This record gives sequence, C-alpha cells and structure tokens, in this order.
Amino acid sequence: MSDAYRVAVVTGATSGIGKAIVPMLRARGLTVYAVGRNEAQLAALAAATGAVPIQADVRDTAQIAEALNGVEVDILVNNAGILSTRAAFQEIDPAEIDAMIDVNLKAPLHLTRIMLPDMVARRRGHLIYIGSSGGQAPYPGMGAYGASKAGLSLFCDNLRCDLLGTSVRVSEIVPGRVQTDLYRTSIADNQAQALLYDGYRPIQPEHIARIVNDVIDLPVYVDVARVEVFPTDQATGGGTMVKFEAQ
Repeated sequence: MSDAYRVAVVTGATSGIGKAIVPMLRARGLTVYAVGRNEAQLAALAAATGAVPIQADVRDTAQIAEALNGVEVDILVNNAGILSTRAAFQEIDPAEIDAMIDVNLKAPLHLTRIMLPDMVARRRGHLIYIGSSGGQAPYPGMGAYGASKAGLSLFCDNLRCDLLGTSVRVSEIVPGRVQTDLYRTSIADNQAQALLYDGYRPIQPEHIARIVNDVIDLPVYVDVARVEVFPTDQATGGGTMVKFEAQ
C-alpha cells in the first residue's frame, strides 16, 4: 500500500461486508468515513471503531459530497448494494428495477466521479468495488440485479483504461454467497437464513474484508484488477451450491 494513503470512505458501512471493512481499515491507521442510512447503527459503529459517520442514502451523492467537502479521499470502497427482490423479469415491479440500478450502479459511478478528479490530480488513490458473481454469470430471478452488477464490472474495466498513467488503482471484489442481509427483502417470510445459510458454509463478511486488506496492501504499482471468491461448496452460475455433510 502507498504510505500516503490516509483517508478512506466506505459505503453500506452499517452491516455485512461494509461493517467488516471499516474496522480493518481503522486497524491500518486510516481515517474512515462510514456511510449508511441507519443513525443508531452508524453511531454504534463509530463508537466501536472510531469511524466518522455520514448518515446518508448512497443515492444522495450530493449530500455525501457535501459531508466530504475538503477531505482528501485516498480509498473509496463502493460496497452498498441491494437485491430488493428476486423474481422472473416479467414479474418484477418496475420500481425495483430502478432501485437496484440506482444503488448498485448509478451511485458508485456518481461517487467515483465526485472523488476521482482529486485522486488523479494527486496521483494517489484506490477505488474498490464490491461486485457479485451475479454480474458474471446468470442466476434465476436476478435479471435486474445481475445487469446492475455486470454494468459495474465493465465500468471497472473501462475506468482502468481511463486511469492509465495516473497511479490510481481500480479493484473489483466479486464474491459468491456471503452471509449478509442482502436477501432480507428478496426472500419472503424471513426465509433467507433457512434457504441460503442453514447447513451451508458461506463466506463471511470478514473474509471479504481480509481480501480488501490484501489488495490495498500491495505496492502502489500493483493493481489487483478483479478477485472472484466463492465458498468451496458453490459453483458459479445458476446459484448451485451443495450442503456440507460432515464425515
């Protein structure tokens, strides 16, 4: 990692992967601005880690930009994401299409656009995006979500082309099944735990935080462009995963 890195911003910081990344970055000695919607959870995170809370919906990029006015951001972790519904595309509520595109794709693009010019001017920065295997392979009932994550993945590739010669790095972390609250609204009757995690060995948020740590830890002239990480028991595509049976 460049010794000049001092400040990081993490979106979706109050739960799951984001909540695991914040203390990891704080342990590295960085000032961390934690972005989230839940005031109580943000306050608890700030008290536990020393992060600076920014209460905002990630779609309100103007509010986030105002909170960071004058702050030299070195690392931007675009982690916030939603899978608000799982349904065949012909049955999906059009409002859900907008919500997933707005949070998963448009917000990271706009936040990047806000913070990137200063990174380029300083020739220092690392942009990290939490993608999804759903953006790399088809999964049933995830047409809008998959499209949003696929768009984010291609954006990362394009961004690297634009940033050649600037020393600004772009890394996409692409997990399979991680035990988070991502599915809490997309699976009815609070069945996400039973259907996706009970009896399985999913990735834990702390594992993704460890990968992010390793990615930024490399010398500034080394950019880990994309990391795909799956549970050992999961195959990519179609959501196939087998339960673990102890011998």
